[in-house]
Amino acid sequence: MAHPDQNILQKVTQGDEAAFATLYNYYKVPALRFAISLLKDEEESENMVQDVFLKIWMKREHIKPDHNFNSYLFTCLRNMAFDHFKKIEKNDYLRRQYMELIKIAADDEKEEKERRIYLVQTAIDSLSLKRKQILRLNIEEGKSYQEIAEFLRISKNTVKNQLVKAKQILREKVDFATA
Repeated sequence: MAHPDQNILQKVTQGDEAAFATLYNYYKVPALRFAISLLKDEEESENMVQDVFLKIWMKREHIKPDHNFNSYLFTCLRNMAFDHFKKIEKNDYLRRQYMELIKIAADDEKEEKERRIYLVQTAIDSLSLKRKQILRLNIEEGKSYQEIAEFLRISKNTVKNQLVKAKQILREKVDFATA
């Protein structure tokens, strides 16, 4: 195919679609090779070539037929590639920042959980031996009020009252410490 001359470029600036198709068909393969050499990604390069020709068509009235179109086209592609790399770099930076914030949040959450466990354990340790024993049998071993009463040889009502009082003390101490 012959090199597009000033006449073809002039027709493109006037909106001649056939002239634009001639221009596109002449430059699409070298433009694609150039984009691939910069991006090392064939699919992204094809998109970039399509984008650059779309922009050229949209701004066709600004084309100067007496200037070097070849230089203009490849400069546009080079600039789009640089913009692409900047976007990738920015996205990578934002992804790293996001991951760091997630890690910090997870660390903070872990510390908060450990602190609350410590507060609960300290509050449990402050209970009387009997309340502590009833609480552990109920919570850790999953025993019912009746099973605890039989095991400790106390009334079921006493078990219930001691658990209510133990949980109330724990709630007060943990809530006070986190306020």
